[in-house]
Amino acid sequence: MDWNSLSNASIAVELGKRVRATRMRKRLTQRELAVKAGISLFSVAQIERGHPVSVGIFIPVLRVLRLLDNLEMLLPEIGPGPIEILKQKGKTPMRVRSKKQK
Repeated sequence: MDWNSLSNASIAVELGKRVRATRMRKRLTQRELAVKAGISLFSVAQIERGHPVSVGIFIPVLRVLRLLDNLEMLLPEIGPGPIEILKQKGKTPMRVRSKKQK
């Protein structure tokens, strides 16, 4: 699936379908998911219908469904680039000085 070609609304609908399928595979009712996630039943229904919800509501759902590790693939931690690594090679700072204020 080419996510970049989808509209925001289409992405929300697809995520909702996947949340619902995962919930059902784990044999949870919407109410059980809501209680375990600490959110309202209405919010679970909104997610599954593909309606927009805040990240603060979506993250607990991912946690209950044991999907949070997938965020690492979505937004991997960015380390130093190859040029920065070469610049730092052999240069371990002994101290850090505060910047002078003007």
